[in-house]
Parts: sequence; C-alpha cells; structure tokens
Amino acid sequence: MSTDLARLTEKARLEPKLVFTSLYHHVTDVDNLQACFEALDGRKAAGVDGVTKKEYGEHLDEYLPALAERLGDMGYHPRPSRRRYVPKPGSPKGRPLGISCFEDKIVESALKSVLEPLFEPLFEETSYGYRPKRSPHHCIDALSRTIQQQRVNHLVEADIRGFFDNVDHEWLMKFVALRVGDPRVLRLVRRLLKAGVLEDGLVHVEDHGTPQGSILSPLLSNIYLHYVLDLWFARRMRRECRGGAQLFRFADDFVACFQYQDDAEHFRHGLQARLGEFRLALAEEKTRCLPFGRYARGNAERRGRKPGQFDFLGFTFYCGRNRYGGFKVKRRTSRKKLRASLTRFTEWVRKARNWLPKGELLRRAKARISGHLNYYAITDNTPECGRYLHHATQTLYKWINRKSQRRAYTWDGFNEVLRWVGWPTPHVRVALCPFAKGPLLAR
Repeated sequence: MSTDLARLTEKARLEPKLVFTSLYHHVTDVDNLQACFEALDGRKAAGVDGVTKKEYGEHLDEYLPALAERLGDMGYHPRPSRRRYVPKPGSPKGRPLGISCFEDKIVESALKSVLEPLFEPLFEETSYGYRPKRSPHHCIDALSRTIQQQRVNHLVEADIRGFFDNVDHEWLMKFVALRVGDPRVLRLVRRLLKAGVLEDGLVHVEDHGTPQGSILSPLLSNIYLHYVLDLWFARRMRRECRGGAQLFRFADDFVACFQYQDDAEHFRHGLQARLGEFRLALAEEKTRCLPFGRYARGNAERRGRKPGQFDFLGFTFYCGRNRYGGFKVKRRTSRKKLRASLTRFTEWVRKARNWLPKGELLRRAKARISGHLNYYAITDNTPECGRYLHHATQTLYKWINRKSQRRAYTWDGFNEVLRWVGWPTPHVRVALCPFAKGPLLAR
C-alpha cells in the first residue's frame, strides 16, 4: 500500500462521518495501477477482448500510462462483461458470472483499493463477507459461540432472491455518495455498473444488478446491505426487541438470532417490507423462523418431533450433545454441498483421466480433496469429511482403472500409491469450539 493510501485509510478510520472529496488521483496513480496489475491472478478467465495478464504485461510500460491518461481525462469506458455460467445445485442453467476484461480488472482493483478503506470502518462487526482478515470460518465461529453462550432460543433463516441481479443502481450510488464526494469517482463507479453484460452476442444494460465475479462487486454489495440491512437491524430492530438479538451476515446470506419468538416473528415480517423498499425480495421458500438453542431438543422431543436445524455457509447447524450430555451446537457438511462436491469431483476425474498421466492425476485429485477439507474439516465434522474422502477415493480408483483396457491398480497397490502421494486424512483442520471465549484468530 502506498503512503498516500495508508494516510487515507487512517483518516477514514479516525473520522467515520467524513465525506472525502479528493480521491480520484489515487485511482489514476500509475504506481497504484502497477500494484493492482501485479496482484491480479493471471490464471483467471479472459474477458470479451481475450487479453490475458501475460499478453497485457508484455506492453505494460506502454499500457499503464495510457490507461492512467484515459482515466484522468475521463476518456476511459469499460467494456461489457462476458457472461459465463458455473454449476449451481438446484439450478439447471447455473450461477451467472460476469468476467471483466483484464484492463477493466485493473481499474476495478484500483477503485476498490480507494473505496474499501472508506467503508470498512463503518461496517458492522457481524458482517463477514469479503472483508479483509475475515473468512466464512470467522462467521461460523461467531455464530456458534453466540448460540452456545447467549440466550438464543429462536432463529430466522433468510435468503434474498437473486440479490446480485437486483441491486438498484440509484440506491447504490446514494449509499456510495454518503462517504464519497468526488464526482469523478462516482462517475467511474456508475460507468462500471452500466458497462453491461455480453451474452449470446448481445449486450444487456440494466438499471439494476452488479455482476458476480467482478472485483468491485463484493464491496458494492457490502455497502448496499450495510445500509439496507445491517444498520436497520442494529439501530431499529434490536431496540424493538424484548430480549437479545444478533445478526450474522456473509455477503447476501444471513441468520438472525433471538431470545424470544415474538421478536423473531416481528423481524421476519418486517424484513420483507424493508427489502421491498430497495427493490429486493425474500425467497419465501428459503425463509423461516425456527426454534434453536439449548432448549430446542428437549421441547421438540416432548412433542414427539426432531429438533430443528438450518443450513448456513455450506454447513448444517444442529442441536447436539457434549460428552456430559449437555447442549452443544454442532455443524456438519450440508447434504446438498456434499453431493455437489462429489458430483464435481466425479465429473472432473472422468474427463481428466483421458489426458493426464496417472501421477499427475493423483496429485491434482489430492489438491482438490485437500481444498474441500481445508474448508469443511472443522470441529465435529470429521465423520462427514471421512465420508467425502471415502467416496472420492472410490471414485478415483474406479476411473483411474478405466484409463485403459488394462487394469491399472488393485486396492492394495492403489493404497500404496496413495501413501506415496501423501493422501489427505479427515482430521480437524480448523478448530471451532463454541465454548471458547475469544474469537477465532484471523487466518
């Protein structure tokens, strides 16, 4: 981070109500653009112009000054994002992503480096999505400790329908202007929002939505939901509750915890109206109130029912017991995520066996499985991780033996190869104890 940006960050932290009127020179600074270029991942997909980081870097000394000049003269116009769909469970078409051109990625990154320090001090502590030194594990840890240690008896599990596709540009620009008073920065943000998406040969430009996959999109979504949801909950809903209330949000996924059922119902009914004011809507089929906490299991069993559970950030939270029979909030991999992970792994192995040598196939399979375990191998989830590892290993054995007409391995030989590769084991990689007093350290 440059000295000027470091000063900007410190000033923004000390003066949370200050509106900054001179910011654009940070965006157009060649050194800042250079740093953003170096930080970008060259392995990402290219945009509509097909230019990669390697190709752009071959003429970097020429391109960056020209880009800074165009930005300074307000002659820079971003190109449309390239639409791409990635698999999404329950969706036949998939999740839509917008892939920006590489030069647009540099501008988005430079703009983010200026805007993020202004808004980061304003965000609520219970907002975790796409923020510096915060991860899904921090959110899961804080939610678990709140349920375990505080008076939580009811939850509201909510889902915003198509959030990234329905962010209203006018409201978003008003929220950004609460902290940014430089008209050139605001104009650049609006141009990026209006760049449009190229799909099936046609450019679609809307007055709402911010493409998933954009570097700037996570920050803009946090700004939007900070004013629409987080502040509304902290300054209004929490004051109207009889008991304790807490909101945990990761991007557009959130869970609200309450001591009393009427407080949870009041929030649930008010949430639809609040989101409607800003052109958002709840997915009713995924939004519900449910009893959850230390008394939920006993109350459900007295009625002859099973205690409630809910999914959040890929995990199913349920009311478990500790070694002494007392209440403990536990988590396991959600069935939907487990099936989706195994399906993706199977499809990859089935295709990769045709063009990868066996040794490289094993090494890449190990990397994929390790990536799954790095996220899901948390406290209390070892059985589900073992189940995933078992099925993935069997899948790999099946398809690697179909690489040719001759069988490659027996199980004894395959297990020997796995030991040679250093096959992962389902041990706890992230310890999340709901009884712990302090928060999870930044990772």
